[in-house]
Amino acid sequence: MAEFQYKPDKHGHRSRTLTRAQGLLLSRATMAAVTLRLTDAPVSLSDYVPMADQRVVLDGIDWAGYEALLALRGERSRPKLAYLDGAVELMSTSREHEGLKSVIGCLLEAFCLEREIDFSPYGNWTLKAQLARAGAEPDECYVFGARPQEKDWPDLAIEVIWTHGGIDKLEVYRRLRVGEVWFWDRGEISVHVLGRAGYEVRSRSARLPELDLELVSRLAQLEPTSAAVRQLLATLRG
Repeated sequence: MAEFQYKPDKHGHRSRTLTRAQGLLLSRATMAAVTLRLTDAPVSLSDYVPMADQRVVLDGIDWAGYEALLALRGERSRPKLAYLDGAVELMSTSREHEGLKSVIGCLLEAFCLEREIDFSPYGNWTLKAQLARAGAEPDECYVFGARPQEKDWPDLAIEVIWTHGGIDKLEVYRRLRVGEVWFWDRGEISVHVLGRAGYEVRSRSARLPELDLELVSRLAQLEPTSAAVRQLLATLRG
């Protein structure tokens, strides 16, 4: 699928149009009273527009419409789709977004291997629950333990917030009953652990309490990724 089109003005603000391919995708889905909501506009002057994620939100879409969009996208990984109470977010991620989520995953996996923790990565696994009216595709997600096939949901979902806006992802994950969610945002990782009253912010991961997430946040911005992994291993062994 083609990318969203942007036209920055002299102030750095963005207007957005759908490409012909995206318009065709939407016109083929059976949806009533659909409205297009532009998100994260205007862009902060601190955000470099070419590096921004490209996102639109469609309001007024029922569950059948959401399923139709997933089916029309097929096996392609983009755009990422998320659903909450009749709103669908379509997002095409930037190279920087993809790089960050991948290096965070690499660091987590290196830690687990070093500490002999059983894990299975499931990437942007499509998670959805019709009764909860929620669906999401995390940047990365993991199941821990030696028998991952026995679990219907990931133990941990990771989201990179490169540009702000869109639907409430934490509420989506709460409805999907994902036990732990990490958000990387502006150089920091926040940890949200599901409790009886919803998510609680923690300073450490409940699943990987020995993993130094401040160190992970710093190393996630180091290039190349191999150097970041070597530094993490050196710290763990030091």
